[in-house]
Amino acid sequence: MLSKLKIFNRIYYGWFILIIGGFGIFFSGPGQTYSNSQFIDQYINDFGWSRSEVSAVYSVATLIAGFSMILVGRFIDRFGQRSMMVIIGILFAMACFFNSIVSTIWMLAFGFFLIRLLGQGSMSLIPNTLIAQWFVKTRGKAFSLMTLFSFASAMVFPIINTWLISSWNWQVAWQFWGVVLLLFFVPLAFFGVKDRPEQIGLEPDGFNIKNKDHSSIPLIPKIKEAEEDWTLKEAMKTKAFWAILICVGLPAMVNTGILFHITSIFKSNGLSLEVAAMVLSLMAMVGIPMSLASGFIIDKIKTNYVLIAIFVVEFMVLCLLLITNNFGLAILFGILWGIAGGLERIGVTVIWPNYFGRKYIGSINAVGVTVGIIGSALGPLPFGVGFDMFDSYDPVIVLALIFPIIGIISGIIARKPQKRILKN
Repeated sequence: MLSKLKIFNRIYYGWFILIIGGFGIFFSGPGQTYSNSQFIDQYINDFGWSRSEVSAVYSVATLIAGFSMILVGRFIDRFGQRSMMVIIGILFAMACFFNSIVSTIWMLAFGFFLIRLLGQGSMSLIPNTLIAQWFVKTRGKAFSLMTLFSFASAMVFPIINTWLISSWNWQVAWQFWGVVLLLFFVPLAFFGVKDRPEQIGLEPDGFNIKNKDHSSIPLIPKIKEAEEDWTLKEAMKTKAFWAILICVGLPAMVNTGILFHITSIFKSNGLSLEVAAMVLSLMAMVGIPMSLASGFIIDKIKTNYVLIAIFVVEFMVLCLLLITNNFGLAILFGILWGIAGGLERIGVTVIWPNYFGRKYIGSINAVGVTVGIIGSALGPLPFGVGFDMFDSYDPVIVLALIFPIIGIISGIIARKPQKRILKN
């Protein structure tokens, strides 16, 4: 039926699919740390839980949810993206309602598991697999455009959460997102999503991809891939593979730790909840142009140099966090953090095909995703324990300075491997 509508004779329906997938990425927000960070102090103040307890259950819930994503991937292959997007959307809305009534630490742990599995994991994975079905030659452009919804989510959620919590309470904030998911996103997915273009008589990328030239995409540089394809087993024999994994895991750990406790960190430095929310939004705003610029940077210089630059900026971010006690320093902190995030988003993504080709990139990249999940799961707990022990975040932040140094060393080691050298 969709193929018979006049508008879809002029505009490729895949672009509408991209918008719906983008909203899926956007509405993963309630499961993301940049959104959850607004609720942590509310739980501690209302229920008297320690920061270590809340951090621990968040870390464990994230870890379990991460490994559970294997099942979600299998369900997507079996039932298709449309069915899974609708089901996950409904379950995610229910999870938001559940989080609005938590009253025990075990309910909180289960609530964290649900939103991390359904939000951070599933609502991000499904759109990525959906876009891959609709775009082949223009896949890079499509994914980059969808990334804008991710940055928009990081900008909007902290501000809206802060307003809802300040105007009403944290329970209303959770209920608000549950209602929006049910009334907006689920119907959009149900009526708008088609799993593949062939279902409505179309082809990937457009109506007649043989007559279209997609080789020149102005905003997205052409990423050079490895001349040879590496298997996972072969890649694991290189120093670069393990060095890259360190470069993936360390930012996930440190950034999630800071994100999770950002409100409390700023509060201990004499800054308000509103300033913390503003910094999170600023970070996302800076990340948008930085991620686009980093694509051009990677096309001009060696990828491991970008990894080194990420950790140099991360070191500066941690040092600045120690002294951020006024609005001006908070602005500078948000800008530097956004620069690091924009570089990281592109750098740790393109380095896999740059170094190891595309043929086995699924299995190779999956290891990187798992390491990223483990890193994000381990991040919040040390900050929470450190604050409970020292009544300050400074000792943990000072100790965390070792990680960018390790990252810089790993970036130096992560030179592009040569397969012929490995065989010799």
